[in-house]
Amino acid sequence: MMKSNYKSYISFYGKTRVVLILLGIIPYLLVVYLFVYEKIGFTDIIILFSALALISILAGFSLMRKSADQLIKLSRETESVEAGEKSEPIRIKADQELNDIADHFNSILRKLNEVNKENKEQSIQLMIYAKDISLSYKKTKEEENLRNRLSRYVGENLVEKLINSKDSLFIENERKDVTILFADIRSFSTIAEKMAAEKVVSMLNQFFDAMVDIIFKNNGILDKFVGDQLMALFGLIPSKNNNSYDAIHTAIEMQDATERLMRVRAKQDKETFEIGIGINTGSATVGNLGSENRMDYTAVGNSVNVAARLQQLAKGGDIIIGEETYLQTKGHFRMKKKLKLKVKNKAEPIICYKVLR
Repeated sequence: MMKSNYKSYISFYGKTRVVLILLGIIPYLLVVYLFVYEKIGFTDIIILFSALALISILAGFSLMRKSADQLIKLSRETESVEAGEKSEPIRIKADQELNDIADHFNSILRKLNEVNKENKEQSIQLMIYAKDISLSYKKTKEEENLRNRLSRYVGENLVEKLINSKDSLFIENERKDVTILFADIRSFSTIAEKMAAEKVVSMLNQFFDAMVDIIFKNNGILDKFVGDQLMALFGLIPSKNNNSYDAIHTAIEMQDATERLMRVRAKQDKETFEIGIGINTGSATVGNLGSENRMDYTAVGNSVNVAARLQQLAKGGDIIIGEETYLQTKGHFRMKKKLKLKVKNKAEPIICYKVLR
């Protein structure tokens, strides 16, 4: 909306009206006045009119030129701001409209500077966020790689327990009831003597890959490999079944998987073998065993020794279990009494059973 002071003489609009009066009205009024009241001649009128018109034109041109110069100055000031040669507000003394344009320009410039400042602050904040996200992503990738490496040994359930541990040691040493499973390749030495070393390693890796997957699937953890033998623990990871049930179920699946693997190897004219499995349930000390530089998460105790003895007793394809394992799974699997086994450090022989697949 046009301001009221735009009609004053200090405005471009007001100066335009003054120029119009100077150029078109005042000369005629003076000539008419002199012709009517002063009785001057026609020739004098023409000369006088011409002089007045010239004076009016010069005066009007002077006013318009001044406004034009002010407009040029305003244009140059805005151009210098736009070119980045200056950043301070525009200050000119000009017609009211031009002063208002300069004020509006300064207001817009101030708001743009504020927006630019906010954008810079937000850019810095976004850079900080981007850095945090990058670090978080890097940490996530490192944790994912750690999980993948650990899961090759102990399974995903135990990995979660290890990752979330707040202590310097992954898991505190504790005494608890666990089920221990030992599996061993029968006549391995004889078989290995007939094969090249790289083929022996390839055969073991193929076998262990299948066995470890079964252990992890049934809530067990891999304790260790010892040559052609593996040791697994059950009861350290929450399960809907008791640890004895999980261990026997794992053993049955291991024997079935081994038979399938051997059928494939036989068709390829490769060496075949059988495995014997021993399982025992009892109290053991479970935790970190070793030095500060090298730790093994394992179980030690008489129940572990008994499981190892049961494995030695098992023939190829057999699953031999201890009495406590039998009592915890009675009715779930077909079993028959095997024999009484004399074990070191025990006065009475232990009773063992064979799982019928």
